[in-house]
Amino acid sequence: MERIGQITTIHRYPVKSMGGERLAAAPVTLQGVALDRMYAFVQAGSKSVFPWLTGREAPEMLFYSATVMPGKPPVVTVRTPAGAEFAADDPALLAELEALAKRPVHCLPNYRGSFDVAPVSVIASSTVEAIAKASGTAPDPLRFRMNFLIDTGAAPPFAENGWVGRILRLGETARIAITEPDKRCVMVTLAHPAGAASPAVLRAAAEANGAAAGAYAAVLTPGEVREGDDAWLE
Repeated sequence: MERIGQITTIHRYPVKSMGGERLAAAPVTLQGVALDRMYAFVQAGSKSVFPWLTGREAPEMLFYSATVMPGKPPVVTVRTPAGAEFAADDPALLAELEALAKRPVHCLPNYRGSFDVAPVSVIASSTVEAIAKASGTAPDPLRFRMNFLIDTGAAPPFAENGWVGRILRLGETARIAITEPDKRCVMVTLAHPAGAASPAVLRAAAEANGAAAGAYAAVLTPGEVREGDDAWLE
């Protein structure tokens, strides 16, 4: 195996397109990081293959944050920019988001997660740094909304391209198959949690790597992953 770096941070986003939470350790199941994207809000009238209500339609969603409260079952709590707290499926939160988005939406709970392409996402620190330098912005991994940030040291940016089709081991037991590069959209131009737009971020990714930054993965072997664990290519 080839060591490619060390896991710097682990994040999950209990509600799609809202702020998430950093985890010191996370169980990676066959369905991804446990409770990641457990809730999503869907545009009721959309016929699109991507019907979710996200920061693209309502950038203010990034000002909301979601956390998992332990319990059986666990409860996802959303904190609004005004400081109010709601359960993710509270009708009052739904009404607030409908007013924000100016369109009807409905709440979709999904224990398997509502993912764009695949249940796990990874990005190399060198990729984040290269895009920041090219765009004249601060290196902010959060704008990419990935599960795992891997400190790849002096490795070239966009190292993830070379991981596609290979197996990445995270920590002692978890193994993921890197399936494809993560093609980015306008969401990466929005800082977290402030939401300020920097179009140069997407432009830099497009010019350097066809708009891809990071990679998607499917889980082959579940396991506990911790910050500081090594990452290996098999």
